[in-house]
Amino acid sequence: MRLRVLVADQSEACLFDLGPRRSLNLVGRLTDPLAHLHDRDLVSDRPGRKFDRAPITPGRRGATAHHATGGEYSARRHEAAAFARRIAAELERTHARGEFDGLIVMSGPRFLGLLREALPESIRVTLVSEVTKDLVHQGIDSIIEHLPPLS
Repeated sequence: MRLRVLVADQSEACLFDLGPRRSLNLVGRLTDPLAHLHDRDLVSDRPGRKFDRAPITPGRRGATAHHATGGEYSARRHEAAAFARRIAAELERTHARGEFDGLIVMSGPRFLGLLREALPESIRVTLVSEVTKDLVHQGIDSIIEHLPPLS
């Protein structure tokens, strides 16, 4: 079985082929330069404002409460989700060309969740193992050390 190892975070993804005696051969790298920007650089405006609809009481004028809307879905998270979809598309393309049969994914917990959402069913069925560890900026030896045991 030909195994592909994906080591990724929200700004960089490295694709390796697992060779004999657990050696890794780099076959691709994807980067997202927007991941390093501040939220203020990704959006051009503050979140919208919402005014509460309080009943009008006699003698009280103006001063209804207002607050920002938008929730927790920040521009940074949106950009990370877009990068996860880009990685998933690359995996789907290379799998369709027959470059690998099984996939090992190594990523931090937050980005791993975004990858799970982005992976199409055709790639999910090839998933051999997930390692919840951010190793993208570690050396090859560290990545090999965290590879799951394979039979």
